[in-house]
Amino acid sequence: MNPFSRKFSSRALLAATAATLGTLALATASSAYAEPQGFLETVKHHTTLINTVPDNGDQNPYAIVVAPVSAGAVKQGDVLVGNFNNSTNLQGTGSTIINYHPDTRQMSVFATVPRDLKECPGGIGLSTAMTMLKSGWVIVGSTPSNDGTTGTKGAGCLIVIDPQGKIASTISTPNINDPWGNMAVVDNGTSATLFVSNAGFGVGGADGNPPVFKQATVLRLDLDVPDGKPPVVQKETVIGSGFGAQADKGVFLVGPTGLALSGDKKLLYVSDAIGNRITEIDDPLTRDTSAGVGRQLTADGLLHRPLAMVTAPNGHLLVTNALNGQVVEIDPATGKQLYARWIDTDKAQSPPGNGDLFGIAMTPEGDGFYYVEDDVNTLVLAK
Repeated sequence: MNPFSRKFSSRALLAATAATLGTLALATASSAYAEPQGFLETVKHHTTLINTVPDNGDQNPYAIVVAPVSAGAVKQGDVLVGNFNNSTNLQGTGSTIINYHPDTRQMSVFATVPRDLKECPGGIGLSTAMTMLKSGWVIVGSTPSNDGTTGTKGAGCLIVIDPQGKIASTISTPNINDPWGNMAVVDNGTSATLFVSNAGFGVGGADGNPPVFKQATVLRLDLDVPDGKPPVVQKETVIGSGFGAQADKGVFLVGPTGLALSGDKKLLYVSDAIGNRITEIDDPLTRDTSAGVGRQLTADGLLHRPLAMVTAPNGHLLVTNALNGQVVEIDPATGKQLYARWIDTDKAQSPPGNGDLFGIAMTPEGDGFYYVEDDVNTLVLAK
């Protein structure tokens, strides 16, 4: 979202939006069905939970992770949200992860990462790449900037944070360049596999008409998780490459963002924002070569620059749109786009909700999902 043109809605508009969203009809890709065909039909209400701005003023919430376990300062089911902008709304400068506690409906600051963390090339700007492992370690990506533009961006890193919110280590290799999209994860406790997209290769300033660089990658990191010690990378493999990425004044970067695994872990789905499509990569856990951009699953239609992505309990994909306030449901078995549902109708943007949606995460019960509206810095629950 453009930090210099963001318009903040009034509380009245937020309340009206929350009250009416639950009654909005689904936009369907085909004729209506008598029986429910997808997950979005079961979602009835949208509730604004908190404002995500901590005491230091960080803004622009991106990443969302629901805690899989209780560890340290985090309880199972807590919702961790990362901020990409600082208090002056400069992109790529946010340094805080806040923790929403569903049981008390309160917010606390889980971690504040030093802006000048020397082990992270370019500094700190917490991106949509974040996960919490069963061992309690939190891993978050940094896509940093000195002045809020891609002209001064650094390569960034992955930051490992202990369950108390303290920095434990960083992961920085030549294969990591602006870790950008939400992670897909297979967590076995003593070992884990992370998939993260990297959108920074080749990308420079956003002046004029920035070129598209087809150098963005999907990186697999195989981790060892020693008891009581930070995770260690055992192996790294580029399993996807050639995705488009482009500097953008309004949203910093446009590149592959959403990553989600199929139920049997035999496919990795990637939301290719530049290509306006979802692709799939075979054998993501075992392949030792790049699949390029993979095989196209679906494109265009209800998709309008697809961003974050998650797998619903029925196996369908839920994908947020960057260019309007909709979430799209896709049946990966057929590639059919089932619905696009408005979850952000803020008319301060055109179309409504344009540029507002980033992170998305399922509730532990699988009966709804959390998402953020970055224009008004809020965490919302849809169920």
